[in-house]
Amino acid sequence: MLNPIERSNQLPFLQPPMKPVLKHIFLLKREYAQLPFFDFLRDERIPARDRLAFFPCMASFIMSFGDLNRLVLREEPTEDPYLKMINAHTYEDDHHWPWYLEDYAKLGHDGTRQAPGETLRFLYSDATIQNRLLAHRLAHLIWGAEPVVRLAIIEAIEETGNVLFELTSRIASQYQKDTGVELRYCGEFHFNLESGHAMNSDHAELALIALDDAQRRDALERVDKVYAWFTAWTHELLAFARAAKPQAEVA
Repeated sequence: MLNPIERSNQLPFLQPPMKPVLKHIFLLKREYAQLPFFDFLRDERIPARDRLAFFPCMASFIMSFGDLNRLVLREEPTEDPYLKMINAHTYEDDHHWPWYLEDYAKLGHDGTRQAPGETLRFLYSDATIQNRLLAHRLAHLIWGAEPVVRLAIIEAIEETGNVLFELTSRIASQYQKDTGVELRYCGEFHFNLESGHAMNSDHAELALIALDDAQRRDALERVDKVYAWFTAWTHELLAFARAAKPQAEVA
């Protein structure tokens, strides 16, 4: 069976309309990278630990992201070539949450002892609404899209992560200098994996996948929603970080 790229190349009369979708994703990424939250992460006047104060706020989304890959994006068995591409991608992204929990402890948050009910109260509080909604919104967006359009959704999600982890890797490096503690989820370990991700590895090939006009319009609309929802997410993370009290030094 021809793969999606080979199939598109056998149809020279078709434009490669995934290319303008990718251009749109990168335009939105450029705007996304200038949001106030990322300015906060870049501000080296703020101690590294305090720039990572948003970390507990993102728990709901990060812990849901594995399920988003395993239970929403992944569809097996399948003969659809685009779903096969997506399935391969999900096996790269479905197991990162243990690194989040590892960094959660290293940043000292396990040292805050509270009753399980208080933890649940926090996770379902108004302070984390956007984090809870984000996974639900993305699941709805993915389930409503045909496989070839899902590729554009995934690419948009990946680019939002690239903005975040490029910055947190720098902060994690400074944190390690300050404390001697390596952060794997925030740091180079995770960022390098994301940067070498299969879905991200060759935009030139992805750009050649053919979409008809309706698919292209659908992809553009769904990509816009991805960035709008992640933008709201960043505003919540920033508000949480600014309201957080500086953490005590972790031995």
